[in-house]
Amino acid sequence: MTNITCVDENYSTTRLLTRENPVIENKLEDKFESVLFLPEGEGRQGEGGLRTQGYFKTSHADKPLITVVTVVFNGEKFLEETIQSVINQTYDNVEYIIIDGGSTDGTLDIIRQYEHAIDYWVSERDRGISDAFNKGIYCSLGEVIGLINADDYYFVDALENISKVLLSNKSRNKNFVLHGKTKKITLDGKIKDKNDNKTSWCLCVPFSHCSSFISKSAYKQLGVYDLTFKIAMDVDLLFRCREKADFFDTNVYIATQRDGGVSDQFRVKGYREYISAAKGRCNIVKLCFYFTVKVLVIYLNRLKNV
Repeated sequence: MTNITCVDENYSTTRLLTRENPVIENKLEDKFESVLFLPEGEGRQGEGGLRTQGYFKTSHADKPLITVVTVVFNGEKFLEETIQSVINQTYDNVEYIIIDGGSTDGTLDIIRQYEHAIDYWVSERDRGISDAFNKGIYCSLGEVIGLINADDYYFVDALENISKVLLSNKSRNKNFVLHGKTKKITLDGKIKDKNDNKTSWCLCVPFSHCSSFISKSAYKQLGVYDLTFKIAMDVDLLFRCREKADFFDTNVYIATQRDGGVSDQFRVKGYREYISAAKGRCNIVKLCFYFTVKVLVIYLNRLKNV
């Protein structure tokens, strides 16, 4: 029987802790090895959090452990909002991991300010977003893992809703993806529904990455993010999941995504990567036509603003 400790009632990440070291199972067929602490990488600026103080998390029959990973690099502008959206969730079996790519702004100061409510954080150089995602997954202990970037944030009951679907899921120990709806903040500050495509995987993954949670077993069996993708790494992984995992729609709002991220800044490159990720998995002719039209629209809009 695991002895449960509450360090601080105020945060979703500090109510269900244990001093008992978790048992990590790594099988020969797993695509990667799970760890409690990441081996020191290039230019490490520090690591910390509850885990380094001997506090850990575990899943319970009625409260499955949900891991959230935030990757960040020089993200001081919105990081605090992201952190608060995780540690103030209504659900209280939440593990929070932050992977920083060696920031040179005030990002580390913000992380240290909240490390009493963060399970594990590390700051060191990485090989891009895919590598940072993978580091977070390697040290995750949860049954499901959500990735929320440092300029996005969760609705306060997002993880509560994910847990409800997880508890009702008879395939809880198998490969699955849970997902929901997304709001977006436009560059001019307006909040709108993000119109994810609901008709065809050929045109668009039918939900946003920030509003999806993938089971740990799916990562173990299907692999993590491909480092050759700099933008469409999530598309590649979700296509792999689509072939061998079950998908469950919560049909509720999970996250708010802010326009202007990496995929927006390098939209044309992202389309090329999407086509590469989708090759052999959908109607490539329709996909190429769809993105050609979108690229033309981008350039036409640029001409209008000249």
